Amino acid sequence: MDRTGIFAGEDPFAIASAWLDEATPLEPNDPNAIALATVDADGLPNARMVLLKDIEPAAFVFYTNYGSAKGQEIAASGKAAFVLHWKSLRRQIRVRGLTEREEGPAADAYYASRSLKSRLGAWASDQSQPLDSRLTLMAAVAKMTAAKGPNPPRPSFWGGIRIIPLEIEFWADGAFRLHDRFCWRRSTPGEAWQVTRLNP
Repeated sequence: MDRTGIFAGEDPFAIASAWLDEATPLEPNDPNAIALATVDADGLPNARMVLLKDIEPAAFVFYTNYGSAKGQEIAASGKAAFVLHWKSLRRQIRVRGLTEREEGPAADAYYASRSLKSRLGAWASDQSQPLDSRLTLMAAVAKMTAAKGPNPPRPSFWGGIRIIPLEIEFWADGAFRLHDRFCWRRSTPGEAWQVTRLNP
């Protein structure tokens, strides 16, 4: 298989990290933005942009309110998918896999690294639920500021979601729409990857 150049390597997480590192100085905003897809109880798909915060040796991690629509949908299905697209590089990575929560030291450390206003906002927002006005939200932030002080702990309802992929596809734009696509697949997280070149 002619998997050379930007596609070379035996570790898809290392390839993904290298692509993200290459995109970071080129993208004008949020090179780590992913379009995250979940499904609701009726099987209706849901998609939204979130920020990928870590590429671990065996997983991709983002953070959210577990009571949000995405948090509840992931909890119910145990699955998620996302696409990471860079116009600057004309490349994308598609991921589908299983999920687990990150509620330990890594979540605490990431939460502590956020700005104080973002940490208080996590406490104040009943994410995805109806809100009558922005004034109500700002009042909730003020209330949490008084209650939690300058060093609020991570809320128990807020933390990481780790996506453990069963499929990772690397895509790069090609002339005349003859794109290069390599899909890494496995049936379970413990299995070896099988890599296949796909038609564009």
